[in-house]
Amino acid sequence: MAVGVILGAFLKALGQLGDPRFRSVLLRGLALTLGLLAALTAALVWGVGWLVGDTVTLPLLGEVAWVDDVLSWAFLALMLVLSVFLMVPVAAGFVSVFLDEVADAVEARHYPELAPAGEVTILDGLRDGAAAIGLLIVANVIALALTLIFPPAGLPVFYAVNGLLLGREYFTVAAMRRVGRLGAADLRRRHTPTIWAAGVLMALPLTVPVLNLLVPILGAATFTHIFHRLERRG
Repeated sequence: MAVGVILGAFLKALGQLGDPRFRSVLLRGLALTLGLLAALTAALVWGVGWLVGDTVTLPLLGEVAWVDDVLSWAFLALMLVLSVFLMVPVAAGFVSVFLDEVADAVEARHYPELAPAGEVTILDGLRDGAAAIGLLIVANVIALALTLIFPPAGLPVFYAVNGLLLGREYFTVAAMRRVGRLGAADLRRRHTPTIWAAGVLMALPLTVPVLNLLVPILGAATFTHIFHRLERRG
């Protein structure tokens, strides 16, 4: 039963990926991410140049005027490399702020008979997005440590840990709009195996470049369907 619920919800979410509201959420998340990374890079490069100054006195070489340029270019290259790794978690965090819009789009298409859901404030969205990023970072540090200790456990631990956290996050996003945060937590406890299994399914694309950017949107859409199925079952 749980497998049918999960796969049915996931296929419906995939079928709605072309929804303009889905694209809007993704593009806003990417734009904010690129803006933040560009601002951090510019601030770091400027800060290095300001700290080093126009000239530096080096042993044997005396006073030279090119050290700040070398360091600035080096930090620029470093930030470009780091941005490749930071892009996904930062974009996921920004997209998480707007996931209630994804749930609204799903309900508008598939559950038009429902009354409007409760509004999720920007503050709640920011808090949930920050919490999601924090949990993912902590969990993946733990998973990495376990992998270093016992390498064969690497991918299973990665998927299990991220599945648990993604399931928790996206189910809460979908459910709290209808039953509040406490109601979402209660429903989540009663259906932990189903929610965890669906979270593992969401975790699978995390290791696929570009596709992993869609995980928050697919997750919110999939868990909106799962929430409505589980709520009917009680």
